[in-house]
Amino acid sequence: MWLTGVSLLIVCGVAVPVGLWLGHIGRGGTVAINVSNIGRAVPTFAALALLFMTPLRLSDWTVIIALVVFGLPPVLTNTYVGMREVDRDAVDAARGMGMGARQVVWKVELPLAMPLIMNGVRLAAVQIVATATVAALVAGGGLGRIITAGFGRGDRPQMIAGAILVAVLALLVEAVMEFAQRRTDPMRRVQRRPLTERAAAI
Repeated sequence: MWLTGVSLLIVCGVAVPVGLWLGHIGRGGTVAINVSNIGRAVPTFAALALLFMTPLRLSDWTVIIALVVFGLPPVLTNTYVGMREVDRDAVDAARGMGMGARQVVWKVELPLAMPLIMNGVRLAAVQIVATATVAALVAGGGLGRIITAGFGRGDRPQMIAGAILVAVLALLVEAVMEFAQRRTDPMRRVQRRPLTERAAAI
C-alpha cells in the first residue's frame, strides 16, 4: 500500500495538472500523450532492473519511479481527453457570464471532465497494485515477497496465498476507486436530485 499510494500520488501530481493545462489550451496534447505512452512500451521489469543498478537501489524509490512511469499514461491521457470532450457550449456560456480562464477551468471544465479523470486514476491504481508485485524480483518490497519466497522454497501453497492476496488487494482498490469515480461525477448528482428540485432550479 505504501508503494502504491506514493506512486499514485506522484502520478496524479504530475499527470493531472499537465493534462488539465494541455486540454484547456488544446495544444500539444498529441505529443504529450505519445511521449507518455512510451511508459506502456517499456517493460516494468526492465525499468526496475535498470533502476536497481543506480544509487537508488537500496530504497523504495527504485520501485516507485518505475511504477510512476507505468501509471502516467492512463491518467494523462484521460485527463487530456476529458478536458477536450467538455461541451464547448458550456465553456462559451461560462465565458459569456464573465468567468476568467481560471474560473472556467475549475468551475466548468474540471467538474465535467472529472469522470474521465477518475477513470484514468482508477486504471493507474489497479495497474500499479498489480505491477508492484514484480518489484520483489529485484529485491523490492510488497506482497511479491510472499510469492518469490514461496517460489524459492518450492512452497506452492505460499505462492498461491501470495497471488490471492495480490488479486484481492487489486479488487479492493478497483472497488474503492470506482466508488470515488461515481461520487465525483457531477451529472450523477444532478440526476439523483428530486424532479421538483431540478424543475425549481430551471
